[in-house]
Amino acid sequence: MRMSAKGSVGAAGATSPDPFAQVRSRGYVRLLVVAAVLGVPISAGAYGFLALVDGLQSWTYADLPKALGFQGTPPWWPLPLLAVAGLLVGLTIRCLPGTGGHKPAEGLSVSGAPRPVELPGVLLAAVATLGLGAVLGPEGPLIMLGSGVAVWLVRLFKPAVPPPVEAMVGAAGSFAAVSTLLGSPITGAFLLMEVSGIGGPMLGIVLVPGLLAAGIGSLVFVGLDNWTGLGTYSLALQDVPQANSPTVAEFGWALVIGLAAAFVGTGIRQSALLLQSRVERHLVPATVLMGLAVAGLAIAYAEGSGKAATEVLYSGQAALGPLLANSAGYTVGTSMLLVACKGLAYTASLGAFRGGPIFPAMFLGAAGGIALSHLPGLQLTSAFAMGIGAMSVAMLRLPLTSVLLATLLLGAQGLTVMPLVIVAVVVAYVVTLRLSPAPAGGSGAGAGKDSAPA
Repeated sequence: MRMSAKGSVGAAGATSPDPFAQVRSRGYVRLLVVAAVLGVPISAGAYGFLALVDGLQSWTYADLPKALGFQGTPPWWPLPLLAVAGLLVGLTIRCLPGTGGHKPAEGLSVSGAPRPVELPGVLLAAVATLGLGAVLGPEGPLIMLGSGVAVWLVRLFKPAVPPPVEAMVGAAGSFAAVSTLLGSPITGAFLLMEVSGIGGPMLGIVLVPGLLAAGIGSLVFVGLDNWTGLGTYSLALQDVPQANSPTVAEFGWALVIGLAAAFVGTGIRQSALLLQSRVERHLVPATVLMGLAVAGLAIAYAEGSGKAATEVLYSGQAALGPLLANSAGYTVGTSMLLVACKGLAYTASLGAFRGGPIFPAMFLGAAGGIALSHLPGLQLTSAFAMGIGAMSVAMLRLPLTSVLLATLLLGAQGLTVMPLVIVAVVVAYVVTLRLSPAPAGGSGAGAGKDSAPA
């Protein structure tokens, strides 16, 4: 799998590296074959991981209380559930190699594949976090597990893998793991490209194996869904309300939503980083305490609104569709209470648990958009989409991915509201960067600890 870079003669007669020479090499063809082969077991493993988390959520929240003799799930049930989650995550981070995966308060990271010895800690911390009710998503652990497993499998057959090739293999593993999680392989590809910060000719060189692995992964997800009947575990909405052409008033609302999301997102992110520094001083008890805080917020929302505590718990991925479909049943007060409780639970989860930041940010933006849609001059679908895009970019600082998340999710209606989403995302992005402190040791903005994988 060795690849070489040949030179090309420029106008001045000097030899300059040809960035596409390795694409024309036999080594690159072998890399594509490896990426395609790796896409099968890694995407199948990602499907199994998502099925495990989904089953664990249902079993611990609904089936276990009934097995213990309760008539349904008691209102206080989130307290022991999240206490156990905090205990397991804290012990995993303390006792197993690594840190249980990347720290979600610091944003998504693709700074390198984890060592094989760190993979069990990433898996256990993620399963405890996602399966027992903390407010984080699966994309962060899947990115790490996909890259780590891909590199490990390649090293089994070829121990001496050059670092650039290893980086591309790891990237392909990440692509395969999140191939359909965000609704489309293209959205996942843009997410990983923006997080990595790769540009220029190197972008295409790394992107092609990743896209191939993602395409194979999508086919595997579809095949496993047809075979098992468990579901696609892909972000999707059904019956999106009709959206009319954007109005001048809605462009004004795009400015307001973008500005509000920037302040809310910055507050959540900075508070989570502050909590993280406190939690790490007393890891196990503090993580349990954060779990109890998340549970308390879910109970408070359920008691105050008469709705399910699960709307505050978990990532919010599966709840986005019902939230939009039943939006008429959410008053402004209920929507704002949901935003407040989910936002605080999200902050606590970011500071203490292990998972991804995307889906809770999308849910918060959607709930906030639904609350604002009660005001004059703002359609429901437009508000929903702008809220998702603006809050996503405020938390992730990935503008292109945020626009795609908000628009591709809505299908045909997404094309209609895309201009509004773009305005809201741009405003939120610029204001977020102005509100956030500059990164130490350099300039620029990214989603946490951004670095190129090659």
